[in-house]
Amino acid sequence: MPNRTSGLAPPLDDVSKRIVELLQEDGRQPFVTIAREVGLSEAAVRQRVQKLIDADVMQIVAVTDPLQVGFSRQAMIGVRVAGDVARVADALCDLPEVSYVVTTAGSFDLLVEVVCEDDDHLLDLLMGRIRRLDGVTSTETFVYLKLNKQHYNWGTR
Repeated sequence: MPNRTSGLAPPLDDVSKRIVELLQEDGRQPFVTIAREVGLSEAAVRQRVQKLIDADVMQIVAVTDPLQVGFSRQAMIGVRVAGDVARVADALCDLPEVSYVVTTAGSFDLLVEVVCEDDDHLLDLLMGRIRRLDGVTSTETFVYLKLNKQHYNWGTR
């Protein structure tokens, strides 16, 4: 998804919300099936989906399980920054292991989720790249022991 700042997107109507919900259940669902469910033509559903994608309301992507594709170490890293937080956030976004970066208020300036092959990979990323970024003053790493819940179906209900 694109870089987000504060601000609200215009609300979705009930039909668009239902289209999003159906795609969240199965992103490969044919438009003709969705059209029957929401009472529109296939072409109208196709246009609505394209508008939702173009407006950055949603993406249609394949979501993998990191463990199943060879990435056994995930962690959240709290980062404290002196100086330009946005510049550090941009540099972190460029790292391929980084899946999530958010600017926060509180004891950390940034929270960064990373996905690594193993502990050695995490150590190299943390010590060799993240802590060496100009402006990073300290980090605290929270290693994931178990992923209890992860979902991608926010915002429609």
